[in-house]
Amino acid sequence: MTILTKATILAAMASAQLQTVTVPVPELGGDVRISEISGLARDALYAKQGDGEKRPLSLQQADLIIATAVDEAGAPLFDETDVDRLRGMKAEILDRLATAAAKINGLGGKAVEDAAKNSDAAQSGDSGSDSASTSASQ
Repeated sequence: MTILTKATILAAMASAQLQTVTVPVPELGGDVRISEISGLARDALYAKQGDGEKRPLSLQQADLIIATAVDEAGAPLFDETDVDRLRGMKAEILDRLATAAAKINGLGGKAVEDAAKNSDAAQSGDSGSDSASTSASQ
């Protein structure tokens, strides 16, 4: 296998496209496209988490969906002004979209468990859903 040079890596990064998954949301009459995020976008997402601060699970999920839901051209579907509307969505849909976003971005396993553990809902035992769905498909 070839050892990559800085120039090769930077050139590959310039032409690389973020991968997406299409998540069926029949309750809303269609699909939602979820994208990988850059390291910078992930840093911004983690910065919202605070230092061990307890945050509601729906807020963490909405932040993740805002960071990853895109249209067909790859432009963000949502922004910070949509957070409360997303949190008002059925918990099952929030779970499905957030699970797909976590999976495509390698945020699964420990990161998802930590988020659930650090949420207010996990502390009260009221997540709004018995389990997260993993119905993401390409």
